[in-house]
Amino acid sequence: QLFSDGNDIVDVTQETTTVPTNGLYAIALDVETANKKFGIAQKIEQKNCVDLIGNEVTLSFKAKVSATTNLDNVKCAIISWTGTADTLTDDMISAWGSEGTNPTLATNYTYENTPANLNLTTSYTTYTTTATIDTSGAKNVVVFIWSDVTTTSAGEFLYVTDVQLEKGPSNSVFERKSFGEQYSACQRYFMGIGGNDVYQNFALGEANSTSNARVGFSSPCHFFKAPAITVSANGDFTLNTSGSEKDPTSFGNHHSSKDFVFMDVSFAATATANRPARLHAKNTTNARLFVDAEI
Repeated sequence: QLFSDGNDIVDVTQETTTVPTNGLYAIALDVETANKKFGIAQKIEQKNCVDLIGNEVTLSFKAKVSATTNLDNVKCAIISWTGTADTLTDDMISAWGSEGTNPTLATNYTYENTPANLNLTTSYTTYTTTATIDTSGAKNVVVFIWSDVTTTSAGEFLYVTDVQLEKGPSNSVFERKSFGEQYSACQRYFMGIGGNDVYQNFALGEANSTSNARVGFSSPCHFFKAPAITVSANGDFTLNTSGSEKDPTSFGNHHSSKDFVFMDVSFAATATANRPARLHAKNTTNARLFVDAEI
């Protein structure tokens, strides 16, 4: 999750060139609005962090900056959440504060370590911090990496990769899971479908009225929660029903669950109710369907 002191503070891209030796990717945070703090956080589902609570843990990651002129104070934190498990409030930051002052966290969030300047350089280095997650009533854990300066310039970059949180007083070698394992784990929280074939099929169902169809597909995994559904653009799709293609005018989440994606697709052209319907790309690889079940 991206956090920043205002809108359009940084652009986020997947970096493929400025990466560690034998690495493929990093997250690149590109300053767009000068003199503002920004950072990234990962909120961890209770099922995946319950054994860390009450124990000493270590956060490690590789990072660098494009120049140390302004991005000269990057920090990291291990944070606990004491509210209802897995219902963390979206905005973790109550106030960003002045340069060099750790942001004030929102209610139910607590720093478990004392964040300090990591003194990043223009070369990738592994940085670590340890903490005991001992806040009473902790339910979830969050890791947070951010720039704590307010003297940035547009076009400066912070790069981060190989982030790992583990039990124990020191970090181990980064556990590089297979692509299949990592992809499957990510699908529990988010799926981006499409972009591969100009007539890619997305969902099947039937027209439930003359101007709407209900289509869906089974989830490849058990989602963290019932997902929200969005699309790249209505015009990237077409709905085939009643012997012809219909141009969608809107998409809605009809009754999706943790195991099934079920959508309403509305269109202007008249169809025959109770006829089969198929949603597919309209001769473009731009068609993307996004299934969001993030914590």
